Amino acid sequence: MSDPTEPPSDDDDDRHVFRRAVADVRPLAARTRATASRPRPRPLARFTRAEREDVLRESLVVPSDPAALETGEHLSFRRPSVREDALRRLKRGQFAVEAEIDLHGLGRHAAHDALRQFLNDSVLRGMRCVRVIHGKGRRSGPGGPVLKHVVDHWLRKIENVAAFASARPIDGGTGAVYVLLGK
Repeated sequence: MSDPTEPPSDDDDDRHVFRRAVADVRPLAARTRATASRPRPRPLARFTRAEREDVLRESLVVPSDPAALETGEHLSFRRPSVREDALRRLKRGQFAVEAEIDLHGLGRHAAHDALRQFLNDSVLRGMRCVRVIHGKGRRSGPGGPVLKHVVDHWLRKIENVAAFASARPIDGGTGAVYVLLGK
């Protein structure tokens, strides 16, 4: 409190001016927030019913080839004609990836057709190294990653595939493979 005998300070003048300026101000009544009543758009199906059933069925089937179950986390393969240092360079990602295909969400048959077509086109175009993204199979159920195992199996059987190895983490890690194509 200030002494009435003392002259008013600048702070007191400022307060007085402010109080006079806001004397007629009243708080606004509280408003209720209106909620949007627009209907949500219908979700678009990513897969047909047949593909969903195919993926579910494949996820529950254990591959008949025991080697497919023993592939472990990282995939790796080379034909006898491919030198070990070439496979080592492939694992390190030292080949330029010239094209890639993403097989996520495809059923076994659709993935097989897409992979075969992609590899044939890549060989015809003279490509040396491509990347195949098969996914890690985190939502595949008790049978494990379906596409990962079948891609491993398919690539070993395709003559134009000289070698393949799991990609570096920056390129998809164990959810993708670099594929070295033969001539």
